[in-house]
Amino acid sequence: MNEILLSNEVIVYLLSETVLYLLLFIAFLVTLGLLRKWDFNAFTTEQFSWENRSYLVMTIIFFAMLLKILLLPYFVYTIDKLSDLVPGAMCGAGVIKANAYGNPLLALKIIILFLSGLWLSMNSMDVKAKNYPYMRWKSWFFVVIFLFLTAEYALDLLYFTHIETTKPVSCCSVIFGQVGGGNGLPLGLDIPKLLWLFYLLYGLVVMSILAAMPAVSIGAVLLFLVVAYYAVVYFFGTYIYQLPTHQCPFCMLQAHYYYVGYLVWGSLLLGTFFVLDYALMRLLFHRDVLKLKRVSLLFLTVFVLLCTAYVAGYYLKNGVLL
Repeated sequence: MNEILLSNEVIVYLLSETVLYLLLFIAFLVTLGLLRKWDFNAFTTEQFSWENRSYLVMTIIFFAMLLKILLLPYFVYTIDKLSDLVPGAMCGAGVIKANAYGNPLLALKIIILFLSGLWLSMNSMDVKAKNYPYMRWKSWFFVVIFLFLTAEYALDLLYFTHIETTKPVSCCSVIFGQVGGGNGLPLGLDIPKLLWLFYLLYGLVVMSILAAMPAVSIGAVLLFLVVAYYAVVYFFGTYIYQLPTHQCPFCMLQAHYYYVGYLVWGSLLLGTFFVLDYALMRLLFHRDVLKLKRVSLLFLTVFVLLCTAYVAGYYLKNGVLL
């Protein structure tokens, strides 16, 4: 048997994913019946039966999606632990690129994270109303999410069963390093331009939220997410490692750096999600949720201040920048 599949972390992860997928598959089948038979205005025994089933199945979906969100950091932790088994890997960067399924799987998990959060928000609105006004909306939305979940589960199995422990992989210095002096940034950007974009886009996101411009908020925060990723990998991360040549999004998740990567990436992803959640609630349901505004600004501001603090701290300590 593949040595990877004997890892305790992989066993726990795949077992958890399997149980959750089976629960969601049952919920998917019941949801299809709800979409065909649901009629809240009907006062029949069948409708009352479907209302009872809907409460049960939506509760299952709620807890399953909540656990799926919590499994994302555990997945990252698992691939980081596998770096001890995969030759050449110094962190999760080498492990995630050990085969062709790793990067698509990680990207799909982030997409599902956002979609699941939006479903939970829609479900919260629906259960607070007396007549389930969004039952069909959230049921169709769950059907779409389940298709993504099916693809994710298939990729999970393909990814972990195709990691070889006899074939060396590239380490993060090769994957993210600027070999031969080349520029790893997209569109020919350099570090000064990248930083200008980083802070300008953060300012645009903040202003668009405060000015109640949800469409602008969506575009600005998605651009900020991309720019922030490159800014952390190629600039702010080097101050976490205190080494100008160490450019990696995964090493900061390790104990040597006090697991600060979970706070860095977690605050960025949560901030991005809550901006999207607020904007879509405003655009689709005409709800101006003040709490979502505050939470989104809180997480994004924590992310920006944390990144900036590492640079400022290094400069105050050493009197120079990297």
